[in-house]
Amino acid sequence: MTMISEPDVPAIELGHRETVPEKPSRARMIGVITVGALLVTAVNVTAAIYLYRGINDLKTIEARLGELGQFEQRIGARIDTVNNGFQSRFETLDRQLQANFGQINGNIARLEQGQPVAASGPAPSAPEPAMLDNTTVADASAADEGGAAPADAQPSFKRKVAPPGPNPSYQRIQQPDGKVYYKKIN
Repeated sequence: MTMISEPDVPAIELGHRETVPEKPSRARMIGVITVGALLVTAVNVTAAIYLYRGINDLKTIEARLGELGQFEQRIGARIDTVNNGFQSRFETLDRQLQANFGQINGNIARLEQGQPVAASGPAPSAPEPAMLDNTTVADASAADEGGAAPADAQPSFKRKVAPPGPNPSYQRIQQPDGKVYYKKIN
């Protein structure tokens, strides 16, 4: 065997080797994987608990919102009832005013023709609703129903007026700009 030697190249010693990095042992690898899996599992369990709580809170809020919708419908129905009462009262007052105007026009026509008017005193008008600061709708309607004509009033000529029909209903219409209108429904 021939040996080539170069003086500049260092000699290699066969007894001394460089250390190669060692492969990790299987037990250590299994331990690292187990710790990672436990960490991921803990994060997932924590996220699941918060998600479950959030869903329960959301269900509770939805139930309350459902109750709020029912409450709003009840309040709206009561407001509509009150508004219907006011509208029917206004229509009754309007009919009474129209009847009084018709009576006045008839009296004026008789005076122009030279005929005497049946009543010498002023014609009794419809009672005006009292506008008090602390009255309620029930108080006003009770006062209106319980009110009677004064005993010392003289009877006057009255035209027969057709009895009012059933109280009309009104539909509440709210426009997108916030204005509220009431449409008469027969």
